[in-house]
Amino acid sequence: MDHVTIFLILWITLLISCNGFDAKQPNSFDVIDYGAVGDGTTDDSGAFMKAWAAVCGADPSDTPTLTIPSGKTFLLKPLEFNGPCKPHNVNVEVSGSIVAPNSISGYEGHDVWLSFKGIDGLIISGTGQIDGRGSVWWWEPNETSNQRRPKALSIHSCNGLQLSGLTHMNSPKNHISINGCNGVTISHLNITAPQNSPNTDGIDISASTQVLIHDSYIGTGDDCVAINGGTSFINITEVRCGPGHGISVGSLGANGAHETVEEVHVKDCNFSGTENGARIKTWQGGSGYAKKISFEQITLTDVKSPIIIDQYYCNSNVYLPQDGSDVEVSDVTYIGIQGSTTSKNSISLMCSDSVGCTNIVLNQINIRSAVPGVETSSVCNNAHVTSTDCNPPVNCPSSKI
Repeated sequence: MDHVTIFLILWITLLISCNGFDAKQPNSFDVIDYGAVGDGTTDDSGAFMKAWAAVCGADPSDTPTLTIPSGKTFLLKPLEFNGPCKPHNVNVEVSGSIVAPNSISGYEGHDVWLSFKGIDGLIISGTGQIDGRGSVWWWEPNETSNQRRPKALSIHSCNGLQLSGLTHMNSPKNHISINGCNGVTISHLNITAPQNSPNTDGIDISASTQVLIHDSYIGTGDDCVAINGGTSFINITEVRCGPGHGISVGSLGANGAHETVEEVHVKDCNFSGTENGARIKTWQGGSGYAKKISFEQITLTDVKSPIIIDQYYCNSNVYLPQDGSDVEVSDVTYIGIQGSTTSKNSISLMCSDSVGCTNIVLNQINIRSAVPGVETSSVCNNAHVTSTDCNPPVNCPSSKI
């Protein structure tokens, strides 16, 4: 090949590249092409909606991608990305940054910032970040405003959902809410908010089944993961949690509700500087059950309440006890939980007098005080407990079961 031919090949390649012919695949829908600016101050909501309409209505034989490019910051007001879509799978590739309105008025009364509904085969991934800029809400003194603080990302009725790679930060309320979804995989996320930011749960799951969360970091002002009513077959592995309130089943049964949770398995997770570690919380007066739950191979670093079952849960200053039924807690296993606590009582099994807790198993537990020379202890009420190789020991002589 002579020098002239080589020169022509290089020149044509450069010309094609400069004109952008190889920048996008035919099934990629870049928000910039639909009018998004990406300067962090211009409202790009309309452009995103136009791009979404194109993606959702794309050729069913393709797997289209909504592309949010790197090097840009996109300001979005509350938006709903609704299905069903024509393609069997839809990708949302976030390489840039998405930011929420920086004022309460920017939400215009909405209680969700970004909502995805009815989209099977939804894949949200990338290396970008989603910033809820929640500090404008966290210290709002008006009680009404606090009650309607928006969730950052709400995903409803999206079967086969996949979330991976992104950084979610500073949500006004919970960062990610999963509701009514079957077959969910969440991995390699970073979810962060200040330790004192109120109710900024990392991931909330409700009315969903077959959910896998793995290889992620969650450090917020509330539960790292909250598993609520109507959920089953939840697996959480290799999650680093802290700060926050640990991984919680519940709360369940508020205001007399009937709620169920079963087959929840948490394994190979780390809790560091959290309020709680492995927690189950239910209100008095509710009904239903939380059963077949396990916490296995958990590492603790300075956790205030490492193991806790609380059937007297109340999140208000005024507690109004209820008589009658309670959510039943049974078949709960703790295996291989090791590390340090900042409290004297490292194990608290406070079960209600009406139903109690049955078949609670503790094995290979070693929780030591973070304070040298201080011994840890446990408290227990009305629980049927079997423990082996457990420090501190657990005795429940007051059991009424």
